[in-house]
Amino acid sequence: MDLQLTGKIALVTGASKGIGRAVAEELAKEGANVVMTARTQEPLEVAAKEIAAMTQREVVPLAGDMSKSEDVGRCVHAALKKFGRIDILVTCAGSSPGGLLEDLTEDQWMSSLNLKFMGYVRSVRAVIEHMRERGEGSIVLVVGNDGLKPSYWEMTAGVANAADINFASSVAEQYGRYGVRINTVNPGPVNTDRWDGLEKAFARDKKVDQARAHELAISSIPFHRICEPQEVASLVVFLASPRAAFINGAHIPIDGAQRKALMDI
Repeated sequence: MDLQLTGKIALVTGASKGIGRAVAEELAKEGANVVMTARTQEPLEVAAKEIAAMTQREVVPLAGDMSKSEDVGRCVHAALKKFGRIDILVTCAGSSPGGLLEDLTEDQWMSSLNLKFMGYVRSVRAVIEHMRERGEGSIVLVVGNDGLKPSYWEMTAGVANAADINFASSVAEQYGRYGVRINTVNPGPVNTDRWDGLEKAFARDKKVDQARAHELAISSIPFHRICEPQEVASLVVFLASPRAAFINGAHIPIDGAQRKALMDI
């Protein structure tokens, strides 16, 4: 299927590794030019060079911290200066610590909300006026299924993700009339460094080793495996594309029908 993305300009946050990198690569494979942002310059540049060589598309790395408004504004301004427009925004930046309520500090709560929720708000705010003026734009927030299916050991992420989902619903209602779409993709466990860290935290809190924590995780998923970043990217890129032109305000899980209660034994 032609996703009609050739020549589109996409901005992807959190793009140096994991789901963000997979999204950037898939967009470029479909013909888009991609601006990639992440906090650390060196791995971002390596990822951008590899994707550009693989796809023959223009891929621009811009280091920036989405927890800082000035960095968000600078990256969006640079993308607009380079390409003249932004057709697609995909937000992947943000992680939250796992842990039990009595162990989580206020700083951990605030850090999670500042990056995973407010980082998404900052990114959307930075592009929304441009998209509204052009009368088109597609935004996909990569959130997480704990915003839809709470679990006590992913509490900080779940709260931030639930806020992201509510925010996206509000934006969809407000800006759909201007031709701007926004949807969320909500993965469960995905084979990334981020999941490895969460698995370690789960093992610590359950007082088991990581191998057992992994067994519990995959036992909660009927497919008996965790998701791969490329699988999430395929869904994100479809939603970002004109092929999904009537999908707006949707919150789509990609978790293999995970049943989180099965992890709590």
